[in-house]
Amino acid sequence: GEEGRAVKCSTRDLPLVASKYYRNKHNSTIQNRNGFSEENVQWGATTVAATMRLAHSVGIATFVTGGTGGVHRGGELSLDISTDLIELSRTPVVVVSAGVKSILDIRRTLEVLETFGVPTGTWQSDEFPSFFSPTSGVQSPARFEDAMDVACAYLAGRDLGMTNGMLVCVPNHDPAGESVEAAIHEALLEAEAAGIEGRDITPFILRTVAEKTAGDSLRSNISLVKNNAAVGAEVASAISTMSFGGSSNTFQSSQIQSDCLNNDKPRVVCVGGSVIDTVAKAKAG
Repeated sequence: GEEGRAVKCSTRDLPLVASKYYRNKHNSTIQNRNGFSEENVQWGATTVAATMRLAHSVGIATFVTGGTGGVHRGGELSLDISTDLIELSRTPVVVVSAGVKSILDIRRTLEVLETFGVPTGTWQSDEFPSFFSPTSGVQSPARFEDAMDVACAYLAGRDLGMTNGMLVCVPNHDPAGESVEAAIHEALLEAEAAGIEGRDITPFILRTVAEKTAGDSLRSNISLVKNNAAVGAEVASAISTMSFGGSSNTFQSSQIQSDCLNNDKPRVVCVGGSVIDTVAKAKAG
C-alpha cells in the first residue's frame, strides 16, 4: 500500500512476490530461526483470485470478501477484465460477496461468468446486487434460499468432476447504500475526466467516495462485510457438514440428495479473520 511494504497481488503476481523469499530461503547466511526476516520478504495484498488459489491449496472451500472484480465499464474496448472471473472458472472455491464492485459493468460481468461456466446466484433475491445497493435492475442467474442450497450446488459440481468455483452474492440493505452509489457515479465521471484508468481506478474511487459521503461508504462497507461473513459462515458450515467423513470430490449423488433433505443446524466452530480498509485525511492547522 501507501507505505510500499505490500503490493497488489493477483494470481500472476504470486510467484513474483514469493520469489524473494524463495531466493533468500536458499541462502543460509541470511536465515533466522523462523526461516525469514522482515527485510527478506515481499508482502502482497491478495486479490480475490489469489486468495481463491491460496485457499484451495490448503483445503478451504469457502471464503468471504467485500466485492469481486469483473468487467470494467468500457471493457468491451479496453479488455479490462478482472482475473477474479478467470480464477472462478478454474478453482473450486465458493466466494461470498456483495456482488461485483460498484465501478464495474454488471451485465457484461455476468456474461463473462456465463461464458466461463461459473455458477452464480444471489442470496434470497431474484435481482443481482450492485455492491452498496441491493438493486441493480439486472436479473440474477440463480437464487439461493439458504446455505444448504449453496452447499448442494457446490458439492454436486464437485461430484460431476467440475473444477470451477461459485459466486454467491449477498444484497447489502444498509440505508446509506443508495447515496454511496450516487457518489460512485460522480467519482467515475471525475476519474474519466482525469484520465485515471486500470488498477488506479479503485483506490481513486474509494478515496473520492469516502470524501463525498462523509463516511457513509465506510459504514455501509462495514455493514456489508458483516452480512457477508454471516452468510459465508453458514455456507462453510453446510459444506463441512455434508462433506464430513469423505472428500467432496468423491461425494455421491445419493449422499447429496440425503443431506439436502436434512437441514439440521450443524455444530461447527468457524474461525475467521477480518480486513479493515482505513482512509486517513490530515487537517491543516
